[in-house]
Formats: sequence, C-alpha cells, structure tokens
Amino acid sequence: MDEANPFWNELCDGVFGERVAPYRLTGVGHLPSYFRTTDLAEASIGLAGVALARLGVGEPVSVDRRRAALWFDMTLRPIGWEAGSLWDAVAGNYQCKDGWIRLHTNARHHRDAALSVLKVAADRDLVAGAVLDWNGEALEKAIVAANGCAAFMRTAKEWRAHPQGQALARDPLVHWQDCGDCAPRAATLKGLKVLDLTRVLAGPVATRLLAGFEANALRIDPPSWNEPSVEMEVTLGKRCAGLDLRKSDDLARLKELMQEADVFVHGYRADALEQLGLGAEVRRALNPEMIDVSLNAYGWSGPWVGRRGFDSLVQMSCGIAATGMAESGGSKPVPLPVQALDHATGYLMAACVLEALKARSEGVLKSAKVSLARTALLLMKEPFAFVSEGAIVQSAADFSDGVEATGWGDAHRVNPPLRIDGKLPEWPIAAGPLRRHEAVWRE
Repeated sequence: MDEANPFWNELCDGVFGERVAPYRLTGVGHLPSYFRTTDLAEASIGLAGVALARLGVGEPVSVDRRRAALWFDMTLRPIGWEAGSLWDAVAGNYQCKDGWIRLHTNARHHRDAALSVLKVAADRDLVAGAVLDWNGEALEKAIVAANGCAAFMRTAKEWRAHPQGQALARDPLVHWQDCGDCAPRAATLKGLKVLDLTRVLAGPVATRLLAGFEANALRIDPPSWNEPSVEMEVTLGKRCAGLDLRKSDDLARLKELMQEADVFVHGYRADALEQLGLGAEVRRALNPEMIDVSLNAYGWSGPWVGRRGFDSLVQMSCGIAATGMAESGGSKPVPLPVQALDHATGYLMAACVLEALKARSEGVLKSAKVSLARTALLLMKEPFAFVSEGAIVQSAADFSDGVEATGWGDAHRVNPPLRIDGKLPEWPIAAGPLRRHEAVWRE
C-alpha cells in the first residue's frame, strides 16, 4: 500500500483500536473528484480485507486501486437487457429562494411526502417551479416533518456550525459497545449466519462482502420496498426474503431468525426498531451472543439522530456538494462521482463485523454503530486538488469473462478488487429481485 494513504490510520484506529500492517496495493488511477474519493475506496476495502486476515482467513491482502474505484459504482454489465435508472423522475437538485435543495424520492412514500408539501403532481417542471417559492431550510424541515427525505445544501463551514455538525464532530468513527463476556466461539465466516435488515446502499455492501467470503447472508425486506436500480448490485450472494413486521406472524418469524443469527446488520433509523418492539434490550434477550452492527445516516447523537437520510442527502448537508460547486467554479451542486459515503461505510461495517467476530473468539461480545455523516467527516478532512487526466473510466477489460445468471438475465461483472491469499471472493447466489426466497437460512 502507498503509505501516504490519508485514511488508513484513522480507519485502523476506529475499527482495530491500533495501527496494523497495511494491504498490498496494485492498480493505479483515480476518480475525478474534489475529494480523495479513490483513496477512500482503496483504504476502506483494504480495511475489510485486513480484518479478514486478522481472523486467519489468509494472507497477503491485496487491493487493486482501479477495481476498488469501479466497485464504488455499478459493477454489472447486462447482456441483452437494460438496468433501471438510478433515480426516479422527481429526485434531484432544485434551486430554491436561497440556494439548492435535494429531494430523494426513489421510494414512493418519500416522493408522495415531498409532493404533498409542494402541492404539485409528479412532474419535474412543476416541482422545480414550486421549490422556487421556498427557502431551503423551511422546505427541508417541512418535507422531513411529512416523513419525506430532503437536504438543503450547506457549506462545510455552515455544517460545522450546525448543531448536528457539532454533535458529529464529537463522535468517534465507530461507536463500539462492550456487551460483556461470552463463551469463546470459532472466528470463521464459513456458515456464519448474517441477518441483514439494511437498504440502499451501505449495509448491503457490507453483507455482500461477507457473503463473498462464505457467510450465510439472509436479507429481509418489507412488502412495499423496492430498489430496482441497484438490486443487481446489493443482492449478490444473499437469500432475499420478505416479512411484514406489522403482522404478528412475520414479526415472530423475524425474532426466530434473530435467535439463530450470529450477526445482525441493520440500517433502520435510531428509534425504528424500538417502535417495532425490537429494541436493543429485546434483541439481547432473544440472542445474548449475537453481534449487532448498525448504521444511521446523520450520526448517533444530536438533533438529527432520528432523521432519514441517504448518501446523496448527506453530501448536500455536510458541505461536499457545496465544496464541489465552489471548487469547480460552477453554479450547481457538484457531488462525489460515486456514492462513496455508502460504499466506504459499507466496508467499514463489514470490518466491524469481522473485528467483533475476533473479539467473540476471545470471549468478549462487542457491537458497533457507524454513520454516513461521520464517514463524510473523515473524507472531508483531506484536501484534494482536482485532476482530470488519467481518470478511471470503466472499460470492457475490467469485466470478468464469466457470465452471471442474474434474476433479470445474463451479465458480466467487474472483477473484484480484493484478494486474500491470492483468492477472490466468490458468491454462491447470483443477484436477483428482492423477496424471491423464503425467510429461512441457506442450507
């Protein structure tokens, strides 16, 4: 590894509590970005790889920098079919009276919430006209109050002065909790039961990585939730089932799965599981030795701890999009070239699971909490001068010759960036639609 990677030490401190030997680095290049996005991609994937090595999976750990950048984006190339658009017709950035705001409307209920506030139909021009009548913070507050998702664009300076930004600055990269002693258990991924209650995109990235190294991952989604644009990315290697947790029978089945799980990875808002009667104390009673790793958008303290959020919204809130606009000399928000907060946080979560497995093998039970906004703070600490020459662009040579028989049709996938002892991850289940399996573990 290039020892100048600016993120390695803080990632190690956050997950391992110590500096550890780095990974081997191959490949070159960078994504066009006003932040060190490719360095973050390389280091976060390397972190997960080193965490695997600490379990005795093998060595050396090798990360291909180019492939790491490509795996922070869409990795599938369909053969004779087309993937859906990443965004619905309303989602995006809109100019308001005093700046810019981003609406996240991919989920139907989030779109309905935004449109109910704006009092217009689902037409982009009508939405743009309505947004112009609002001050950004007022519209953000109104949409959030309606159970929607929106983020007014703030500068990094404004975010540092904001109560949530101030709370976040006091947070560690990983909130570790020591849950007491437990019976030592072998630290292996083979057959490890990972219960996945996460959505786009960070949590599914974590469980995808674990599934690629022999974990038994089971994803659970509610009946109404869909991720048509990314399901071919986030379902790789997993059984995908559906449960309606508002129904007593389905809630009871989830509790049974929790009792059987080794690891529970979830991305619900801070109080959502409590409202379902599945708070931390209940989960611990169901399975006292289950490792619990959770994700929140805006952090685990402060006034926004319960706020819905996605990568693109956090970029607007914390100053990433405003910095890109200022550095480019443009007049519109400039986000990162990929959903880097999601992906990096996903590999961070995977590393936390692996380090918690190591601790459990030594008789100590640990759980961890991470957030997209705290990962953004890590990224924003490091300045980067934009360089357009030599930027990484996906090409045919990046894809595996093998054909993946996905649930939508055959496809090629970008070769994985991570090797452990010379071996690439292998996924036992091809990508496919949500809720296509029964809510049972893979045999």
